[in-house]
Amino acid sequence: MKSVLIFDSGVGGLSVYQEIRQLLPELHYVYAFDNAAFPYGELDETVLINRTQEIVSRLVEKHNVDLVVIACNTASTVVLPSLRTLVNIPVVGVVPAIKPAAAMSERKVIGLLATPATVKRRYTQDLIAEFAQDCEVLMIGSTRLVEIAEQKLRGEAVSIEEIQHILSPWLNKVDGIVLGCTHFPLLKDEIQQAFSSPVQIIDSGKAIANRVQALLGAQQTYSSREKSSNSEVANVTYNSAASQHEAALNVCLEKLGLSPIQCLDFPHS
Repeated sequence: MKSVLIFDSGVGGLSVYQEIRQLLPELHYVYAFDNAAFPYGELDETVLINRTQEIVSRLVEKHNVDLVVIACNTASTVVLPSLRTLVNIPVVGVVPAIKPAAAMSERKVIGLLATPATVKRRYTQDLIAEFAQDCEVLMIGSTRLVEIAEQKLRGEAVSIEEIQHILSPWLNKVDGIVLGCTHFPLLKDEIQQAFSSPVQIIDSGKAIANRVQALLGAQQTYSSREKSSNSEVANVTYNSAASQHEAALNVCLEKLGLSPIQCLDFPHS
């Protein structure tokens, strides 16, 4: 059985995990998140690269991993080249779905919803220049939406009014929204509710799942009910504030076919 490591700073990568597992339920999955350094968008790039390299390389060796998914837009924009030379197995990153969103837009006005770090990066600007030349691309960088997604996964209530306030510059303007952070698909329904008229919401989850399938040569031979029971979650580092919510998060992880949080011994800086 082939093993896939899905790595993020928080629980946003679970949206990617769900898409991959839906397509390839027979694989063994390890979901790891570096909660002590969350959110990655606020880290110095050198710190981000060093943490990701050390954590991922250790987990690849520990679990005999066949493929790594960096389910974090921020990390994907800076760490993929060096990580690929380090682990010597396929590494899949996350790219904001600018190209399909531009192609689908009728008004030619789309919104990119991401973290402040992803919005500012040259990598993002290059994607827009290459694939959305005929569109006006409005951008919102929000750390608060990341926090709201984490809260929702722990079973806490989500305020549609707060989401509507964050997205207010786009109301009645955009006809498509690119979710440029893996946390945001967890809020897809709430984002849709924030708009008075339907908007297309596009994320990269299905494209990542298809890429994993192609790289592993995996076949979709199981029905959706025959999912592997050999998945586990490795919580890389856990800060004291977040640990108060561990029980609630474990309930959600169990529903997703993952085992309870396991705290691993990794550096805190």
